[in-house]
Amino acid sequence: MISTLWPYLALMLLIAGAFPALERRTGWKLFTVLPPIVLVYLSITALAVAGLWVISPEIKQAQGVLVSRGVPALLFLLMVNCDLRAIYRLGPRVLGVFVSTTFSLFVAFLAVFLLFRPWLAGKAWQPLAALSGSWVGGTANQIAVKEAIGMSDALLGMSLLTDALCYSAWVVVLFSIARLAPAFNRWTGAMNSGDVPHIEARASVPLHWDAVLLWLGFALAAALLSRQLADWLPASGVISATTWAILLATGFGLVVAHTPLARFPGASQLSSALLIVVVAVLASQSNFKGIASAPLYLLAGVCILAIHALVLVILAKVFHFDLYLCGIASLAHVGGVAATPVLAASYAKPLVPVGILLALLGYILGTGFGLLMATIMSALALPGP
Repeated sequence: MISTLWPYLALMLLIAGAFPALERRTGWKLFTVLPPIVLVYLSITALAVAGLWVISPEIKQAQGVLVSRGVPALLFLLMVNCDLRAIYRLGPRVLGVFVSTTFSLFVAFLAVFLLFRPWLAGKAWQPLAALSGSWVGGTANQIAVKEAIGMSDALLGMSLLTDALCYSAWVVVLFSIARLAPAFNRWTGAMNSGDVPHIEARASVPLHWDAVLLWLGFALAAALLSRQLADWLPASGVISATTWAILLATGFGLVVAHTPLARFPGASQLSSALLIVVVAVLASQSNFKGIASAPLYLLAGVCILAIHALVLVILAKVFHFDLYLCGIASLAHVGGVAATPVLAASYAKPLVPVGILLALLGYILGTGFGLLMATIMSALALPGP
């Protein structure tokens, strides 16, 4: 049984790196259903429940530091890859699809929360708020919302499980509807997706070890500065010092994204590594308490996606959006930057960079969207027992 810090950290890093390495080297179909980040979370959760380590004061302190400093650093690195000017150049039609998708998810989350409100009393609404951050941005936004609203690790497990299972099913749906595009576009009166300008992604630059050290230093400095400035800003029920730190780190990253420093390689690779490490640390604090609530959240997730699809189809008819852009915008929200280019390539290869940029825009907005939903849900939630 592990009770000291260094064996614990070594195990977290080994498991966090093992599944991405297997995916890259084997290409097993398992990873199309359960991404490496989900397998890392499930594996470490299982080991935690099995009692492989005890949460000693030393380990508990390290977990707190890694999460409180790691999440702002992670968001800073993610934002470095976001070029707002390139997103603006996508044009009004593509951005209109994105805004419509965001609106459809807002309607869906609010409607499902009101429908399920009798079973979401107290703090039981929090997994849906965290999920909303993920389904506009990604897992990093989900964790950011979790930290900002003070959600427990047990409830995070419900949010991650709902995210993984519903997302996997939604990917299958979006891939399978491609053949319906001609009929759908005739019904909506949409232009062909091939008319969308081809937006070039940033050129790939070889990565060297010095770049990793520099970006890690920048990220940790941004996280430290964000935490220090947050202590000077006013706090309220939902907007805490942690919330301010997350928002400030996001802003710092967006500023750096529009400087020559953004062309320096390494931020993307380091953000991927840091994300899976943070998820591993969070999973190591998990247990199966409250697992009986999982079916409720899974049903809520299915209802959210169904309402989201219905509202987006209605908006596509009103604004003449085509099926390909609707599918890409939907997965850019629900699936993030990893899955969206694959779907876009299966639709039409010129849409791949469009999918990437929309997913990056989701990363920018995901935390704010999740905090907005948290504010609404907390105000409308019934008192807990």
